[in-house]
Amino acid sequence: MRPHLLAGFALSLVLVAPLAAQTAPTAPTLDPMTNDKVPSYEWVRPEADYVRREAMVPMRDGKKLFTVIVYRKGTTGGPILLSRSPYNATGHTTRNRSQKIEEILPVMDAPFVNDGYIRVYQDVRGLGKSQGDYVMTRPLRGPLNATKVDHATDAYDTIDWLVKNVPESNGKVGIIGSSYLGFTSLMALFDPHPALKAAVPQSPMVDGWMGDDWFHNGAFRTFGFDYFLGQTVEKGGGAVPSGTGDEYRGYLETGSSGAYARTWGLDKLPGVRKMMEHPAYDSYWQQQAVDKLLAARKLTVPTLVMLGQWDQEDSYGGPAVYKAVKAAQPDAPIMLGIGPWRHSGANYEGSSLGALKFEGDTALQFRMDWIKPFLDCRVKTNPAPCKAMPAAVTYATGANRWEVDAKWPAGSEMPLYLGANASLSWTRPDTAGSDEYVSDPAKPVPFLPRPIRMEGDAWRTWLVQDQRFVDGRTDVLTYSTPVLDKPVHIKGAPRVDLRAATSGRDSDWVVKLIDVYPDEATATPGMAGYELGIGIEIFRGRYVHGFATPAPLEPGKTYAFGWSLPNVNHVVKPGHRIMVQIQSSLYPLYDRNPQTWVPSI
Repeated sequence: MRPHLLAGFALSLVLVAPLAAQTAPTAPTLDPMTNDKVPSYEWVRPEADYVRREAMVPMRDGKKLFTVIVYRKGTTGGPILLSRSPYNATGHTTRNRSQKIEEILPVMDAPFVNDGYIRVYQDVRGLGKSQGDYVMTRPLRGPLNATKVDHATDAYDTIDWLVKNVPESNGKVGIIGSSYLGFTSLMALFDPHPALKAAVPQSPMVDGWMGDDWFHNGAFRTFGFDYFLGQTVEKGGGAVPSGTGDEYRGYLETGSSGAYARTWGLDKLPGVRKMMEHPAYDSYWQQQAVDKLLAARKLTVPTLVMLGQWDQEDSYGGPAVYKAVKAAQPDAPIMLGIGPWRHSGANYEGSSLGALKFEGDTALQFRMDWIKPFLDCRVKTNPAPCKAMPAAVTYATGANRWEVDAKWPAGSEMPLYLGANASLSWTRPDTAGSDEYVSDPAKPVPFLPRPIRMEGDAWRTWLVQDQRFVDGRTDVLTYSTPVLDKPVHIKGAPRVDLRAATSGRDSDWVVKLIDVYPDEATATPGMAGYELGIGIEIFRGRYVHGFATPAPLEPGKTYAFGWSLPNVNHVVKPGHRIMVQIQSSLYPLYDRNPQTWVPSI
């Protein structure tokens, strides 16, 4: 059958008269001299997957602290994770100008905000956009602080405001942060707010004289000059403009650290002046020692204190807090975490450090296996039960594995003796002996191969630098074991017991504990003969009678010097050797000891 068209067809047209064109009102033409500066630009667009709020949070003295609150859209009943920082809260929350929450926050924050956490960063008092005066390490209210506020009260007031003014939260708070942010995390533990349920201080500044940023066992760390300049001068640019690409030469040419400070006007900075006025471990330092202050109180907030095994800035503080609190309160809710990292390395990629390679991203492993579960079970709504807190979770470098211990330090002490002919032995020598070297203050031993810049990767990884660069120096004594036929596992803080004399009136003593790789290291390509520092630490001789009572040494008299190397978990493998080096300078990381008596170096 053929298809056919129907003849009937009607067409109806509706003609519409054209409407008059409507145009949007035009803005007046700008005057050529119109101010081009605008008060703000909202870079967070409607399509962003997060909410970012800024607030000026009031403190009890009327000052307001700038605070940034970030959470994924749709978050309800979320726990708050707080960090109090001197490094710009805006910067912490604008890693990239992005519409994705994972891109604007630090890498370590992603697992938290993706799991309903509300992330909060705050500028500490006097820095960034916060009001008030900035004191580098503001003491707690008391003999050194007659005001009504400190970091403990600021943390309390901030938490109180957050739980009352962030309706998306469940009213529970954890605090976390590294370095200075680790210090402020610890400060929150003094008279804590009831809503504070957990703390994770990482690489915290605890005692700036004993072994954190400014001094180690009385020896001044010159890198502090750059830090003070960058932190305390308006628009400070960081490094001192010394005009040299080699800080070894720059410091040497000015003489002493005091002369360096005066040359560059650093002696005018209040923070530098405080250190110059308190070169010994007097009440100024003792009354700010956070480990001692915490031990004097009952710790009620569960705390995971952690650090990197090769932390080049704050290796002392975390273990000191753990040790002091446990000694005073054996059942304290505190545990220690140590990973194979540099300073603050837990917050970055952790599959390597310098020439060292590990089994996977150790930093991510610790964040996901320990930090997040530690916080989750304490601050989330209806969480799974918390697992028991071990004494310590540490990474055994050399063997490349995580280990969990019921006590710290683990194991037992085993002495290692210096011997004749540059030997190192587990057996005490039958007869006493001695070795000597000439230490010339005009030619100090560098802590890195020259030229030296205390910045970037060279600074971050200096503790794992191959120590062969000092080979051939006559002012470095070197002792070594035979090649090991079985592994040696070191867990804890190796203790130095040194009997030494000097022809001068003062001296520094530096001891390095070193893992020497085989000359043919087929299992670790590129590491043949490598001399890896397991622990490196200094002691200023004038403090042999006590850190608060410096005194000149008697030339020729033998003294017993004792101090600890940083905490480690390291396995020296069979086929390797253990080496000990002794020298009298580590320059210019530590200022030069003139090796004669002066009241203050």
